[in-house]
Formats: sequence, structure tokens, C-alpha cells
Amino acid sequence: MTTNDWDSSYGAGQRPPWDIGRPQPAFVQLAEGGAFTGRVLDAGCGTGEHALLAAASGADVTGVDVSASAIGQAKEKAATRGLNVRFEVGDALNLGQLGATFNASVDSGLFHVFDDDDRVKYVTSLASVIEPGGTCYLMCFSENQPGDFGPRRVTQDELRAAFSDGWTVKDIVPSVFEVNPWPEFPGESAQAWLATLTRR
Repeated sequence: MTTNDWDSSYGAGQRPPWDIGRPQPAFVQLAEGGAFTGRVLDAGCGTGEHALLAAASGADVTGVDVSASAIGQAKEKAATRGLNVRFEVGDALNLGQLGATFNASVDSGLFHVFDDDDRVKYVTSLASVIEPGGTCYLMCFSENQPGDFGPRRVTQDELRAAFSDGWTVKDIVPSVFEVNPWPEFPGESAQAWLATLTRR
């Protein structure tokens, strides 16, 4: 999808399937377990629910998304909730543009939108801003999700291969995305992997 495509997903009166108006339960559990402290990056933050979750946990948070519409909505949410989050329009394939480094990052449904070449660019980009010892918490569609509509399915082997250089794959466990139902996709959830990846 192009930048315009992503931007149009957040048009007036629309809510894309992934924008459920609250954090994914898997990330709420991580927050409750103390995962989000220090400087946290939300890459592909959309309208900001996970960035705001981390900020409410006391973290110093930056959210970045290619969609100006999504970032505008995220800023409005932050103001309404009284939370201080830096939201920026930017490219997750060039995170160095942020001019900052982070102890942790959140990826809720970003990795699985990339083709093979952009996966390599994304992991390199992420590595450039996550400090050694820092952790990336990544959730993506898994191959256990039936059908082929929606995001590309990702296998555990693909995740391990993508993060094989300079990262330690601490854990990959089954998880579930909550989604807004839409005509081509049955149900209100999708099978996912939740990966915990540590920067070496």
C-alpha cells in the first residue's frame, strides 16, 4: 500500500480493521507485567493506542506512522487523555530520522505488511534505534489464520530468519489480534504470533 492508501484507511467516518479503539489485549498484559519502561518506540503506531498505553505506564514514548491522518488522531487522543507522547509522521524503514534511541519497541501489525525486501530494511531500521539489550515486542498474523484475505501470514521460521542477525529471539508464542469485522474477513479475531526479540 502507498502512503495515500494508508492515509485513506483513516478517513472520516472510517475505522480500519486493525484500529479497534483500544490496545490489543496481548500488549495490555505486557504493560501490566512492566514491559514498557524508559524510552519506548511504537513503530506503525496508527491512532496511537499502544503508545498511549505505554505512556500511561510511565514510559517516555514516541509513536511513528506513515499516515498523517492516523498521527493527527493519535495527537487528539493524547491531548484528551492528558498523556505526553511524541507522535511523528515518518517511515518505519528509516527510523534513524527520529534522532533518538529506545529501550523497547512495540510492533502491532506492522511487520506483516512488508514484502521480503522491506522486511530486511525494517529490521535494519529497527536495529539502528533500539539500544543493545533493548526489546522489541512484535505481533503479526500467523500462518494459522485460515484463508488468504488480509495481511500476509508469517511463520515462526520467517520471524527467526528476519531477526537472526544482531537479535536474540527470546520467545514466540501464539496470540490473537482483535479486529473490527469486515465483509471479506469473518469473525472479530485473527491468529497471531507474539514475538519477544532482544537486541544484542
